[in-house]
Amino acid sequence: MQKKSLFTTLVITAVAVAGLSTAALADRGHGRGAGDGPMGGPADGPMPMLNFEMLDADKDGKITPAELNAERAARVAKADANGDGKMSVEELAAMELERMTAMATARAQGMVARMDSDGDGLLSAAELAAGPSRTPIFAHVDTDGDGAISQAEADAMKARMQDRMGKRGGAPRP
Repeated sequence: MQKKSLFTTLVITAVAVAGLSTAALADRGHGRGAGDGPMGGPADGPMPMLNFEMLDADKDGKITPAELNAERAARVAKADANGDGKMSVEELAAMELERMTAMATARAQGMVARMDSDGDGLLSAAELAAGPSRTPIFAHVDTDGDGAISQAEADAMKARMQDRMGKRGGAPRP
């Protein structure tokens, strides 16, 4: 049972990583200034790119600290549901959920665009199954090449991922 749980965890992790990486590549394909948020993606997505046109409020071809602060203040004002000028846990959570929903929607749209082989705007189980193979990810974790992932290999993969998160400015987990 423990091996099945480990395998399930690895598959879910692989799907999540693949989804994030393909979403990031899809966002990059739109170029600078694409998206709704000031940093280019949907509401400051995972791979933000500067949306110069949005931030350059006076359209003088330059972004000043005042323009950045004004944009931030506008985001806070939008999220400040009770108008008290302060962000409660609930208001911050709602703002974060809105941002995450926009990112998830963009990822889902990208998946449909890439995988919808019959062009109906929907993904069937068959179209999902025909998606990118996860075999290379499995093989990457199976470092001894025995066709299975041991606890040591899973732990090593987890450590590598945590190390990469730390190197990219994310908070490494204990």
